Amino acid sequence: MSDHALELLDITCAFRAKDDARQRYTAVADTTLRVGAGEFVSVVGPTGCGKSTLLNVAAGLLEPSSGTVRVFGQPLAGINARAGYMFQTEALMPWRSAADNVMVGLQYRGVPEREARAQAEQWLARVGLSGFGDRYPHQLSGGMRKRTALAQTLALDPDIILMDEPFSALDIQTRQLMENEVLELWAARRKAVLFITHDLDEAIAMSDRVVVLSAGPATHPIGEFVIDLPRPRDVAEVRMQPRFVELHTQIWDVLREEVLKGYAQQLKKAA
Repeated sequence: MSDHALELLDITCAFRAKDDARQRYTAVADTTLRVGAGEFVSVVGPTGCGKSTLLNVAAGLLEPSSGTVRVFGQPLAGINARAGYMFQTEALMPWRSAADNVMVGLQYRGVPEREARAQAEQWLARVGLSGFGDRYPHQLSGGMRKRTALAQTLALDPDIILMDEPFSALDIQTRQLMENEVLELWAARRKAVLFITHDLDEAIAMSDRVVVLSAGPATHPIGEFVIDLPRPRDVAEVRMQPRFVELHTQIWDVLREEVLKGYAQQLKKAA
């Protein structure tokens, strides 16, 4: 078995332009990214740099124009069945209770109803929602809905967890609580995690390694940093450590110019 849970090798993703089908633009170019088994890797970069595109390629939801995706050493064909995906946007079904939302993936896999419900209740308890299984999404706070989505993802026991800015809409206190919960669950199971975020502090506080992407078009990695902060970590407390500040300065020195480029491109599009 490969030491890498996930490998994106020389990935290029090109799309037809919306306003002219004859033209194509390259969102991601010649990008190689590896995530080791049990490793927590975050990807940061400017808005519109292709972070979510790479995550969709890793999930098998998007076929790259060129390049290869390998999962534990094997080429990926179709949906990545060994990965769980936690989306940025609300993905809970409003007509299903919290427990019913968590158990839906288990049902699709053919787990008997009683067993699926028992597992769903266990996972809700693990994310701090014991007793809330009968609540519907509209009856839950934003943080509670995120906990439900996390339980939904983890209930399938994926070997790889893909997370696309899952906490960006939360207030800072709830966000830090969720970040710590994810780290605690990750430490217990040591799954491979590919985490997309705009928040450099979040990336450093949570990760083993941070990868920096350039501004688009034709995004590619321009920096990679090993986060040598001791674990376990509290995401609020770790920000006070001198080494955290050093790492933040090093990564921001690489990221700053790309953020300015990305911002300029967004202004140009809006003009």
